[in-house]
Amino acid sequence: MTKPTSIARLNSRALIAVSGEDWRTFLQGLITQDVESLAPSELRFGALLTPQGRLMYDMFLVGRPDGAWLDVEAAGREALILRLSMYRLRAKVKIEVDEAPIFAAFGDDPGAGWLPDPRLAALGWRGYGVEAAANADEAAYDAQRLALGVPGPADWAGETTYPIEANFDLLNGIDFKKGCFVGQETTSRMKRRGQIKSRMLPLAFEGGAPASGAEVLNGELRAGEVLSGAQGRAMALVRLDRIGGELTADGRKVRAETPAWFAL
Repeated sequence: MTKPTSIARLNSRALIAVSGEDWRTFLQGLITQDVESLAPSELRFGALLTPQGRLMYDMFLVGRPDGAWLDVEAAGREALILRLSMYRLRAKVKIEVDEAPIFAAFGDDPGAGWLPDPRLAALGWRGYGVEAAANADEAAYDAQRLALGVPGPADWAGETTYPIEANFDLLNGIDFKKGCFVGQETTSRMKRRGQIKSRMLPLAFEGGAPASGAEVLNGELRAGEVLSGAQGRAMALVRLDRIGGELTADGRKVRAETPAWFAL
């Protein structure tokens, strides 16, 4: 049985409009997702990395007839525009702020005009330029995401995380066949060698979330670090070889869970 449709306006997200004669080739050489084959009204997930291959900005790419929208963190939009402008050089590209609202829907199918979340079907849909009346807040959407064990921007702040550690490869956020992008060499090497020691997984526990940055311990061994969280559940970057047995964080028992979509 499906749940009634919940619709939340995502005030933490904002849009950048990218257009112009060279918009596809411009983005294609920068981000982790394929842009050349992006069709109008198609939604894809990707990121812009540092040259060393660490996460800078996550983004959803929304295909449009004359270019694309980039759905990005609102707090980082201006900085991302500056970063993209730095890469533009002589490319015939327009990079502009767009104030259209961004919505997320989960539960029953909300109908025409909504685009399926490319990361995971259970995350629902995203709406751009749709007429929508919110009946839930962003916290409800984040709770849904956290319940599914999907990390979010709060979990990779600070340019310290590799996209594979944040499961971008498992959530359709990296196209390994597209060719070059910024940070591609490190990302491809990590995937090819298959020696990924740490990944983000959800933790389950009683009560409020341990403090961000709290150590996850397996006995006396460091097993990871708590990232963002809420009542009863948090994301953590954990060592995959140390999540068996009894884990603690902030002196409390916690349990690392493996979501159904998590497959190596």
